[in-house]
Amino acid sequence: MERVDTIKGLGVVFDSELSFVPHCKEKINRAYSMLGLIKRNFIYLTEEAFVTLYKSLVRHFRCHLEYANSVWNIYRLGLINNSEKVQMRTTKLVVSVKHLKYKEILKRLNLPTLKYRRIRGDMIEVYKIITNTYDNNINFSWEKQQDSRTRSDYLKLTNHRCHYDLRKYLFTARIVNNWNSLPKLVISAGTTNCFRNRPGKIWINQDLITRQN
Repeated sequence: MERVDTIKGLGVVFDSELSFVPHCKEKINRAYSMLGLIKRNFIYLTEEAFVTLYKSLVRHFRCHLEYANSVWNIYRLGLINNSEKVQMRTTKLVVSVKHLKYKEILKRLNLPTLKYRRIRGDMIEVYKIITNTYDNNINFSWEKQQDSRTRSDYLKLTNHRCHYDLRKYLFTARIVNNWNSLPKLVISAGTTNCFRNRPGKIWINQDLITRQN
């Protein structure tokens, strides 16, 4: 049998160490390709037009910069910064905000950091799993906290200590602290659509939304 270091499945590149470095580099390069496409075809962009193009071509659909990020969510600082530079450089296409600092640009254009988007995506997936949105036959469950005293605490998850990065940054482990930090107002949402924007309202004053580190 042929030995390979990477394999692609369902749009995600898996490597032998499950670091997802090859996948992240592929998506970053793809994002820069889409950035070049925008630069070649648009001489002047209004803020509204830029946000539409950026969300459609760079962040979401064409380059899949956020596709399946609950699987490959990056934790290495170098890759986090490299992915954020995609958004940083793209925002410089808007002449009206080009002179501003990155943090000010994000506020002006109402864009969060990509790191925040990945954490928000994790929280949405946790909500779907806990509320049984997915098929129970293929779903998995977390261990709930046993000392819950109130009705809202029944969704709190048990946090187990991890010694290795491979386990520490796995989806089922990395989401626990962020999920448990969400108040009842957020986790008691009746539907997924209702839940989507609630974490941002709680974290609105945190640097996570408007600063890359």
